[in-house]
Amino acid sequence: MNNQTRLAMRASWVTVIANSLLSAVKLAAGIFARSGAMVSDAVHSASDVFSTVIVMIGVKAAAKASDREHPYGHERMECVAAIILSAVLAVTGLFIGYEGVGKLLSAQENALPVPGLPALLAAVLSIAVKEAMFRYTRRCARLADSEALMADAWHHRSDALSSVGALIGVAGARLGVPALDPLASVVICVFIGKAAVDIFRDAIDKMVDHSCDEDTERAIRERVLRQSGVARIDLLRTREFGNRVYIELEISVDGRLPLTDAHAIAERVHDDVESAFPKVKHIMIHVNPA
Repeated sequence: MNNQTRLAMRASWVTVIANSLLSAVKLAAGIFARSGAMVSDAVHSASDVFSTVIVMIGVKAAAKASDREHPYGHERMECVAAIILSAVLAVTGLFIGYEGVGKLLSAQENALPVPGLPALLAAVLSIAVKEAMFRYTRRCARLADSEALMADAWHHRSDALSSVGALIGVAGARLGVPALDPLASVVICVFIGKAAVDIFRDAIDKMVDHSCDEDTERAIRERVLRQSGVARIDLLRTREFGNRVYIELEISVDGRLPLTDAHAIAERVHDDVESAFPKVKHIMIHVNPA
Protein backbone atom coordinates (compact mmCIF):
# COMPACT_ATOMS: atom_id res chain seq x y z
CA MET A 1 0.00 0.00 0.00
CA ASN A 2 1.55 3.32 -1.11
CA ASN A 3 1.58 6.57 0.91
CA GLN A 4 -1.35 8.07 -1.03
CA THR A 5 -3.53 5.03 -0.34
CA ARG A 6 -2.54 5.00 3.34
CA LEU A 7 -3.49 8.69 3.61
CA ALA A 8 -6.88 8.08 1.97
CA MET A 9 -7.58 5.11 4.27
CA ARG A 10 -6.61 7.10 7.38
CA ALA A 11 -8.91 9.97 6.37
CA SER A 12 -11.72 7.47 5.77
CA TRP A 13 -11.34 5.92 9.23
CA VAL A 14 -11.48 9.38 10.81
CA THR A 15 -14.69 9.98 8.84
CA VAL A 16 -16.27 6.68 9.95
CA ILE A 17 -15.60 7.35 13.64
CA ALA A 18 -16.71 10.99 13.52
CA ASN A 19 -19.91 10.22 11.59
CA SER A 20 -20.85 7.36 13.90
CA LEU A 21 -20.57 9.57 16.97
CA LEU A 22 -22.27 12.54 15.31
CA SER A 23 -25.14 10.41 14.03
CA ALA A 24 -25.79 9.00 17.50
CA VAL A 25 -25.82 12.51 19.04
CA LYS A 26 -28.17 13.89 16.38
CA LEU A 27 -30.54 10.91 16.57
CA ALA A 28 -30.79 11.19 20.36
CA ALA A 29 -31.35 14.94 20.14
CA GLY A 30 -33.95 14.53 17.38
CA ILE A 31 -35.95 11.92 19.27
CA PHE A 32 -35.70 13.67 22.65
CA ALA A 33 -36.50 17.12 21.20
CA ARG A 34 -39.20 15.79 18.81
CA SER A 35 -37.50 17.19 15.68
CA GLY A 36 -38.16 15.41 12.38
CA ALA A 37 -35.52 17.53 10.64
CA MET A 38 -32.85 16.47 13.17
CA VAL A 39 -33.82 12.78 12.88
CA SER A 40 -33.56 13.14 9.07
CA ASP A 41 -30.14 14.73 9.46
CA ALA A 42 -29.08 11.87 11.74
CA VAL A 43 -30.14 9.32 9.10
CA HIS A 44 -28.09 11.27 6.56
CA SER A 45 -25.00 11.10 8.79
CA ALA A 46 -25.56 7.38 9.42
CA SER A 47 -25.64 6.76 5.66
CA ASP A 48 -22.27 8.52 5.48
CA VAL A 49 -20.67 5.68 7.43
CA PHE A 50 -21.80 3.17 4.77
CA SER A 51 -20.73 5.57 2.00
CA THR A 52 -17.24 5.94 3.47
CA VAL A 53 -16.88 2.14 3.68
CA ILE A 54 -17.63 2.05 -0.06
CA VAL A 55 -14.95 4.70 -0.61
CA MET A 56 -12.43 2.66 1.40
CA ILE A 57 -13.15 -0.45 -0.69
CA GLY A 58 -12.79 1.58 -3.90
CA VAL A 59 -9.53 3.23 -2.84
CA LYS A 60 -7.99 -0.09 -1.82
CA ALA A 61 -9.10 -1.83 -5.04
CA ALA A 62 -7.80 1.05 -7.19
CA ALA A 63 -4.37 0.77 -5.56
CA LYS A 64 -3.90 -2.83 -6.73
CA ALA A 65 -1.06 -3.32 -9.22
CA SER A 66 -1.68 -4.23 -12.86
CA ASP A 67 -2.17 -7.90 -13.57
CA ARG A 68 -2.80 -10.20 -16.55
CA GLU A 69 -6.55 -9.57 -16.54
CA HIS A 70 -6.18 -5.81 -15.92
CA PRO A 71 -3.00 -4.68 -17.72
CA TYR A 72 -3.99 -1.00 -17.40
CA GLY A 73 -4.46 -1.22 -13.63
CA HIS A 74 -7.53 -0.83 -11.42
CA GLU A 75 -7.83 2.97 -11.08
CA ARG A 76 -11.41 3.00 -12.35
CA MET A 77 -12.52 1.18 -9.19
CA GLU A 78 -12.53 4.62 -7.54
CA CYS A 79 -15.06 5.76 -10.15
CA VAL A 80 -17.20 2.71 -9.43
CA ALA A 81 -17.07 3.57 -5.71
CA ALA A 82 -18.09 7.16 -6.48
CA ILE A 83 -21.06 5.98 -8.59
CA ILE A 84 -22.26 3.69 -5.78
CA LEU A 85 -21.82 6.59 -3.35
CA SER A 86 -24.00 8.81 -5.54
CA ALA A 87 -26.73 6.14 -5.61
CA VAL A 88 -26.66 5.80 -1.81
CA LEU A 89 -26.92 9.58 -1.50
CA ALA A 90 -29.86 9.74 -3.90
CA VAL A 91 -31.83 7.04 -2.06
CA THR A 92 -31.14 8.69 1.30
CA GLY A 93 -32.26 12.07 -0.03
CA LEU A 94 -35.50 10.66 -1.48
CA PHE A 95 -36.34 8.93 1.80
CA ILE A 96 -35.79 12.12 3.81
CA GLY A 97 -37.82 14.17 1.31
CA TYR A 98 -40.67 11.64 1.37
CA GLU A 99 -40.84 11.80 5.16
CA GLY A 100 -40.83 15.61 5.15
CA VAL A 101 -43.57 15.90 2.53
CA GLY A 102 -45.69 13.36 4.42
CA LYS A 103 -45.50 15.43 7.59
CA LEU A 104 -46.33 18.63 5.73
CA LEU A 105 -49.42 17.03 4.14
CA SER A 106 -50.64 15.71 7.50
CA ALA A 107 -50.07 19.05 9.24
CA GLN A 108 -53.70 20.05 8.69
CA GLU A 109 -54.97 17.03 10.61
CA ASN A 110 -52.28 16.64 13.26
CA ALA A 111 -50.57 19.39 15.20
CA LEU A 112 -46.85 19.40 14.48
CA PRO A 113 -44.62 19.14 17.58
CA VAL A 114 -42.32 22.03 18.47
CA PRO A 115 -38.69 20.82 18.60
CA GLY A 116 -36.82 21.19 21.89
CA LEU A 117 -33.57 23.02 22.57
CA PRO A 118 -31.33 19.88 22.20
CA ALA A 119 -32.24 19.72 18.50
CA LEU A 120 -31.05 23.30 18.03
CA LEU A 121 -27.74 22.60 19.79
CA ALA A 122 -27.23 19.38 17.82
CA ALA A 123 -27.72 21.28 14.53
CA VAL A 124 -25.05 23.84 15.50
CA LEU A 125 -22.66 21.02 16.50
CA SER A 126 -23.32 19.18 13.23
CA ILE A 127 -22.56 22.24 11.09
CA ALA A 128 -19.22 22.81 12.86
CA VAL A 129 -18.13 19.15 12.76
CA LYS A 130 -19.22 18.54 9.16
CA GLU A 131 -17.50 21.64 7.82
CA ALA A 132 -14.29 20.62 9.63
CA MET A 133 -14.59 17.11 8.15
CA PHE A 134 -15.12 18.57 4.67
CA ARG A 135 -11.95 20.65 4.88
CA TYR A 136 -9.89 17.78 6.31
CA THR A 137 -11.13 15.18 3.80
CA ARG A 138 -10.73 17.56 0.83
CA ARG A 139 -7.11 18.25 1.85
CA CYS A 140 -6.40 14.50 2.15
CA ALA A 141 -8.14 13.84 -1.21
CA ARG A 142 -5.89 16.36 -2.95
CA LEU A 143 -2.75 14.93 -1.36
CA ALA A 144 -3.82 11.35 -2.17
CA ASP A 145 -5.16 12.33 -5.63
CA SER A 146 -8.30 10.33 -4.87
CA GLU A 147 -11.56 10.96 -6.75
CA ALA A 148 -13.59 8.75 -4.41
CA LEU A 149 -12.24 10.54 -1.34
CA MET A 150 -12.97 13.91 -2.95
CA ALA A 151 -16.54 12.75 -3.55
CA ASP A 152 -16.74 11.85 0.14
CA ALA A 153 -15.44 15.32 1.04
CA TRP A 154 -18.25 16.98 -0.92
CA HIS A 155 -20.62 14.57 0.77
CA HIS A 156 -19.52 16.17 4.06
CA ARG A 157 -20.17 19.63 2.65
CA SER A 158 -23.69 18.56 1.63
CA ASP A 159 -24.16 17.35 5.21
CA ALA A 160 -23.08 20.73 6.57
CA LEU A 161 -25.57 22.46 4.29
CA SER A 162 -28.34 20.05 5.25
CA SER A 163 -27.59 20.76 8.91
CA VAL A 164 -27.98 24.46 8.15
CA GLY A 165 -31.44 23.59 6.79
CA ALA A 166 -32.17 21.60 9.94
CA LEU A 167 -31.04 24.53 12.10
CA ILE A 168 -33.35 26.92 10.25
CA GLY A 169 -36.24 24.45 10.51
CA VAL A 170 -35.78 23.83 14.23
CA ALA A 171 -35.28 27.52 15.03
CA GLY A 172 -38.32 28.49 12.94
CA ALA A 173 -40.47 25.85 14.59
CA ARG A 174 -39.43 27.09 18.05
CA LEU A 175 -40.32 30.65 16.99
CA GLY A 176 -43.86 29.63 16.21
CA VAL A 177 -43.79 28.11 12.70
CA PRO A 178 -43.75 24.29 13.29
CA ALA A 179 -44.12 23.58 9.57
CA LEU A 180 -40.55 24.81 9.04
CA ASP A 181 -39.20 21.64 10.68
CA PRO A 182 -40.58 19.14 8.09
CA LEU A 183 -40.00 21.74 5.37
CA ALA A 184 -36.31 21.69 6.32
CA SER A 185 -36.31 17.92 5.62
CA VAL A 186 -37.48 18.66 2.06
CA VAL A 187 -34.70 21.25 1.65
CA ILE A 188 -32.19 18.69 2.95
CA CYS A 189 -33.46 16.27 0.28
CA VAL A 190 -32.68 18.84 -2.44
CA PHE A 191 -29.12 19.40 -1.16
CA ILE A 192 -28.44 15.68 -1.01
CA GLY A 193 -29.88 15.16 -4.51
CA LYS A 194 -27.63 17.83 -6.00
CA ALA A 195 -24.55 16.29 -4.36
CA ALA A 196 -25.52 12.86 -5.73
CA VAL A 197 -25.92 14.20 -9.29
CA ASP A 198 -22.58 16.08 -9.17
CA ILE A 199 -20.68 13.02 -7.90
CA PHE A 200 -22.33 10.76 -10.49
CA ARG A 201 -21.54 13.08 -13.43
CA ASP A 202 -17.89 13.46 -12.39
CA ALA A 203 -17.44 9.68 -12.04
CA ILE A 204 -19.09 8.97 -15.40
CA ASP A 205 -16.81 11.51 -17.10
CA LYS A 206 -13.80 9.54 -15.91
CA MET A 207 -15.32 6.18 -16.83
CA VAL A 208 -15.84 7.11 -20.50
CA ASP A 209 -12.26 8.23 -21.23
CA HIS A 210 -12.94 11.95 -21.03
CA SER A 211 -10.00 14.02 -22.32
CA CYS A 212 -7.99 16.31 -20.06
CA ASP A 213 -8.96 19.97 -19.83
CA GLU A 214 -7.57 22.43 -22.38
CA ASP A 215 -5.07 23.98 -19.95
CA THR A 216 -3.51 20.61 -19.20
CA GLU A 217 -3.24 19.67 -22.89
CA ARG A 218 -1.72 23.07 -23.67
CA ALA A 219 0.87 22.59 -20.93
CA ILE A 220 1.73 19.12 -22.28
CA ARG A 221 2.19 20.54 -25.80
CA GLU A 222 4.48 23.27 -24.54
CA ARG A 223 6.52 20.76 -22.57
CA VAL A 224 6.96 18.45 -25.58
CA LEU A 225 7.92 21.25 -27.99
CA ARG A 226 10.63 22.43 -25.62
CA GLN A 227 12.50 19.18 -26.12
CA SER A 228 15.49 19.38 -28.43
CA GLY A 229 14.91 17.58 -31.73
CA VAL A 230 11.09 17.81 -31.73
CA ALA A 231 10.07 19.62 -34.92
CA ARG A 232 6.32 19.58 -34.31
CA ILE A 233 3.44 17.67 -32.72
CA ASP A 234 1.30 15.83 -35.26
CA LEU A 235 -1.17 14.31 -32.79
CA LEU A 236 -1.96 14.61 -29.08
CA ARG A 237 -4.76 12.62 -27.45
CA THR A 238 -5.35 12.38 -23.71
CA ARG A 239 -7.80 10.29 -21.70
CA GLU A 240 -8.55 10.16 -18.00
CA PHE A 241 -8.52 6.66 -16.57
CA GLY A 242 -9.85 6.99 -13.03
CA ASN A 243 -7.49 9.46 -11.41
CA ARG A 244 -4.67 8.80 -13.89
CA VAL A 245 -4.01 10.03 -17.44
CA TYR A 246 -2.94 8.19 -20.60
CA ILE A 247 -1.42 10.04 -23.58
CA GLU A 248 -1.12 9.15 -27.26
CA LEU A 249 1.46 11.36 -28.96
CA GLU A 250 2.88 11.66 -32.47
CA ILE A 251 5.93 13.87 -32.93
CA SER A 252 7.98 14.75 -36.02
CA VAL A 253 11.79 14.73 -35.97
CA ASP A 254 14.43 15.17 -38.64
CA GLY A 255 13.87 12.31 -41.10
CA ARG A 256 17.62 11.99 -41.78
CA LEU A 257 18.40 11.04 -38.17
CA PRO A 258 19.42 7.43 -37.41
CA LEU A 259 16.72 5.36 -35.73
CA THR A 260 18.66 5.29 -32.45
CA ASP A 261 18.76 9.13 -32.31
CA ALA A 262 15.04 9.45 -33.11
CA HIS A 263 14.30 6.88 -30.43
CA ALA A 264 16.42 8.80 -27.91
CA ILE A 265 14.37 11.96 -28.59
CA ALA A 266 11.12 10.05 -27.99
CA GLU A 267 12.53 8.63 -24.74
CA ARG A 268 13.46 12.13 -23.53
CA VAL A 269 9.94 13.37 -24.29
CA HIS A 270 8.40 10.36 -22.54
CA ASP A 271 10.45 10.73 -19.35
CA ASP A 272 10.11 14.52 -19.19
CA VAL A 273 6.31 14.55 -19.52
CA GLU A 274 5.85 11.78 -16.94
CA SER A 275 8.07 13.62 -14.45
CA ALA A 276 6.35 16.99 -15.06
CA PHE A 277 2.79 15.60 -14.84
CA PRO A 278 2.47 13.10 -11.95
CA LYS A 279 -1.04 12.03 -13.02
CA VAL A 280 0.33 10.68 -16.32
CA LYS A 281 0.63 6.91 -16.01
CA HIS A 282 1.76 6.10 -19.55
CA ILE A 283 2.60 7.79 -22.87
CA MET A 284 2.57 6.03 -26.22
CA ILE A 285 4.84 8.00 -28.59
CA HIS A 286 5.05 7.52 -32.38
CA VAL A 287 7.84 9.24 -34.31
CA ASN A 288 7.23 10.65 -37.82
CA PRO A 289 9.90 11.95 -40.23
CA ALA A 290 9.72 15.75 -40.59
